[in-house]
Amino acid sequence: MRWRDVLEPARMDRVAVVAPTDRLRGVLVAMADAGVIELEQIGDPATGPATDALDRTRHQIAATTSPDAAPVAPRLAPEPPDLILLEQTGRLEELAGEAELEQVDASARRRDAVAALVGWSPAAAVVPLSRRLATLGGAVVRLPVPRGAEPPTLVHATGATGAFQPLVDTYTIVPYADVNPAAFAGLAYVVMFGMMFGDVGRGALLVASGLALATGHPTVLARFRHLAPFVIGAGVASTLFGLAFGEAFGPTHLVPTLWLAPLDHPTTLLAVAVAAGAGLLAVSYGLGTVNRWREGGPTRALVATSGLAGAALYLGLAAVGLSRYWHSAGALIVGGGLAGSGLVLGFVGCYAKTGGRADGMAQAGIEMFDAVLRIGTNTVSFARLAAFGLIDVALGGLVWSKTAALWHRGPALWLVAAGVFLVGNAATFALEGLVAGVQALRLEYYEMFSRIFVAEGRQFRPWHVPTLSISSL
Repeated sequence: MRWRDVLEPARMDRVAVVAPTDRLRGVLVAMADAGVIELEQIGDPATGPATDALDRTRHQIAATTSPDAAPVAPRLAPEPPDLILLEQTGRLEELAGEAELEQVDASARRRDAVAALVGWSPAAAVVPLSRRLATLGGAVVRLPVPRGAEPPTLVHATGATGAFQPLVDTYTIVPYADVNPAAFAGLAYVVMFGMMFGDVGRGALLVASGLALATGHPTVLARFRHLAPFVIGAGVASTLFGLAFGEAFGPTHLVPTLWLAPLDHPTTLLAVAVAAGAGLLAVSYGLGTVNRWREGGPTRALVATSGLAGAALYLGLAAVGLSRYWHSAGALIVGGGLAGSGLVLGFVGCYAKTGGRADGMAQAGIEMFDAVLRIGTNTVSFARLAAFGLIDVALGGLVWSKTAALWHRGPALWLVAAGVFLVGNAATFALEGLVAGVQALRLEYYEMFSRIFVAEGRQFRPWHVPTLSISSL
């Protein structure tokens, strides 16, 4: 896969499908079967003989079947069918396909003996479709994109990036012009999850679960197979943080402490969590700047609070804060300059959005105050990585201490101790796994994605109706 396929949506072309009117049906059937063009709807949906026949057949069938019956998947026949026969035999699939074809045919633009339909198609699919339609007398023509038109978005959800794509899709549809942050979002998520769920034993269970999921087991979860890399990544991160903390189903001393024991150094862990959050926010500002540039050019990127203006304000405030820790006048001066530049640029951008109204300055001032406040609160919000990590370690320690106390009372309580260990770790696994998952998601959406995205894209929805095989007719 090319790097562009990972970092941005598929390139779209605006196209016209052109065909002689006497060959239009065959061209439309082939186009529907290919399923690579999203058609522009012109006017209200048309009705005709096929639509009327479909409605009558549905009413007849609904009177004798359950209302919860599965929806019908439309199909098209290569040649025009007998609508009366389809209605008499109750062949809903073909009637539904003919009704869709009827609506598309009615929206075609006609001049003399030629018909054309306009839509969007992935650039990579234009040539193959053109070759297919050429044998039927049709053609695919690339058109210039009108000013202000927003192409639909199609992302390449494959491999490990595909496993992380639901993180982005749940928040928004990536605008066509934007960078797709799925890879960054997935990496950030598993790292944050691992820091809050740092335990070698439980991390290994997650890895094993992910490997089982990758093989399609258990069968009831087979539809989530594409999420296996996500689960494995979270498990690996949890295992690595467990090694750093010396945790394996609690403080069992099964693994060495490679970095620090969280309960012995909570302040250090909190500082590292905030520093890690600051780094993630910096990357988010970088992606936001790139997206604002791609959306509206350098001017928009310069004055947007989610672009260079916001990044300068953020980095400047960070430098001012660190200058007190480093006792550095240079850092204070540089930070103050950056923060001041960010405030001025951001104020200009916010004022421009108001259209220069009389109350625009007050509104811009409020927005910049909010931007400064959000920077502080969003950065501190990452302290929850350490806070919930400490809770996880404390629960693991509690389970282990109770287990050890029962074990040391003699063989009569060994079975009880084993039960406490298993049930306690299972409860901790479920509770802390849920908490870590939700909190990592919250940090991504509210702290990071709110800077990367400022608009929502439109999902690419091609017209796709499969063609019936000869044996099905």
